[in-house]
Amino acid sequence: MAAALFRLEHNRDEQDMLQVLGHLVDWLKAPEQTGLRRSFVVWIRRVMLPHRAPGPLPEFNDLQDLHEVHDMLAEHIKKWPERWEEKGRQEGRQEAEAHALESKRNAVRKLIALTEMDDQTIAEIEELPIEEVARIRAETQH
Repeated sequence: MAAALFRLEHNRDEQDMLQVLGHLVDWLKAPEQTGLRRSFVVWIRRVMLPHRAPGPLPEFNDLQDLHEVHDMLAEHIKKWPERWEEKGRQEGRQEAEAHALESKRNAVRKLIALTEMDDQTIAEIEELPIEEVARIRAETQH
């Protein structure tokens, strides 16, 4: 049991996790092991999955059996790579947007320092709100 718990905590991937859960289902199938099965379900739901699962967790409660949790996770795990990819794309877009905004702000600083352009013209060129240009101008004048 200790080895299975360790493997669940340190699994290589989702398939390894499912394999260990499958072994636990087999090892703990005797009726007198109901309490231990439920303890594993509680641990999976409260400790393991919140750190591993992307996005919302599948709905299950502490009274469900380990076999049911194994089957439910087997279905949900198929979607995890898609969620990770989407999260990566979203983070990439956010980083690109932040980089683009900082580039525009740097261009505004240069235009303020090197030209006599007014804030409205700079805002139109850099496609930023005039309030942002005015804020940058105020920062550079201090």
